[in-house]
Amino acid sequence: MAKTLKRAAAFTALARALTAGARGGPTLAQRLSALPRMIAATARGRYDGGLRLALMAAATAYVVSPVDAVPEAFVFLFGLIDDAVAVTWLAGTILSETERFLEWERTRSALVVE
Repeated sequence: MAKTLKRAAAFTALARALTAGARGGPTLAQRLSALPRMIAATARGRYDGGLRLALMAAATAYVVSPVDAVPEAFVFLFGLIDDAVAVTWLAGTILSETERFLEWERTRSALVVE
């Protein structure tokens, strides 16, 4: 049940992110260009995205790796489905996390430190 809810949340975030530019939110290009800044800010300890970045890296490695939970060679359709779910989750997570990062950048730049 929890996995279904997480997948539904990822799909919802993906749909929201893809239509956000039309509603005044960050565009896809803005989100993708924020990704290197987000990685750098996380590496420097300024942004709290370490665990999420690790999960995104693991999902990317899973998709590009020849080792799969369900190999395509044996069970073709199910092997493709598990990759599609991983890619969809990854896309939704990247888009929602970059939106969170852009909001963090916006509020951070508004703070005045003395």
